[in-house]
Amino acid sequence: MRIVYAGTPEFAVPALQALLASAHEVVAVYCQPDRPAGRGRKLTFGAVKQVAVEAGIPVEQPLSLKAVEEQDKLRAYAPDVLIVAAYGLILPQVVLDIPRYGCLNIHGSLLPRWRGAAPIHRAIQTGDTETGVTIMQMAAGLDTGDMLYKVVCPITATDGGQSIHDKLAALGASALLHTLDVLEAGKLQPEVQDDTLANYAHKLTKAEAQIDWTQSAAVIDRTIRAFDAYPVAFTLYEGQPLRLFASSLPSPLAGEGLGMGGNSSPPGTVIAESKSGIDIATGDGVVRILSLQLPGGKRLTAEQFLNGRSLLGVQL
Repeated sequence: MRIVYAGTPEFAVPALQALLASAHEVVAVYCQPDRPAGRGRKLTFGAVKQVAVEAGIPVEQPLSLKAVEEQDKLRAYAPDVLIVAAYGLILPQVVLDIPRYGCLNIHGSLLPRWRGAAPIHRAIQTGDTETGVTIMQMAAGLDTGDMLYKVVCPITATDGGQSIHDKLAALGASALLHTLDVLEAGKLQPEVQDDTLANYAHKLTKAEAQIDWTQSAAVIDRTIRAFDAYPVAFTLYEGQPLRLFASSLPSPLAGEGLGMGGNSSPPGTVIAESKSGIDIATGDGVVRILSLQLPGGKRLTAEQFLNGRSLLGVQL
């Protein structure tokens, strides 16, 4: 089939690479406009654009697809399908109607559980034990279209936003190829979403990344892991942000992770430190910090961080 692919960041790369290696023909790639990046604020190619340029595929980067001339340009590519993965622009109904088979979206959750901007992070933060990828027929609403194919991915106690992102990006590529095969064979069986089961995954903000130590250890642990790539959880230490990248819950079997009844230290107090991590009292239980970073410094393991310094007794 003739395919136009629309995506911008790393999440959308594996699926594009899979399409380029398949029997399908990618006739154009749509990305958001180049953005300034780095300390020099130079205009930088997004991850998807880089792959497309290297493959010699035409790249389109409109500011919007609402203009008639942009819609005509897309129509001229005569796509059988428009594949969308973390593209970042709203597609008007007229655009959804252009491809022969409409537009398919690679969505990073098991719909209808999480719709919206940050489904991976909200699934971890909320304590879901599984997530996955849904290939969806795009409709005018926000992630409301019919579901075409799902793949499940467990969320373990060691998973963070980055690890689940990478797993779902790979699963999305294989799920997409499977869906296209079934589409070509005329055997798709769309499933309507149950709107009563839907939750909105709000866009991430840096403000919500500040840890509230009066929350439970379980909530804090999930927040740190969910935000490990962006916006990165932090707490204040000597008036400066101390970034927290990885955490765990100490084992109750070892006499750790007790509720406040078993630990009288105020929330935010560092109550123990070792090569295994830095243990901090919370509103309910103890959370262990495994990786962290001081302002202007490098990301360090707890063992590296404690080499030559101590936080014992400090209240964050």
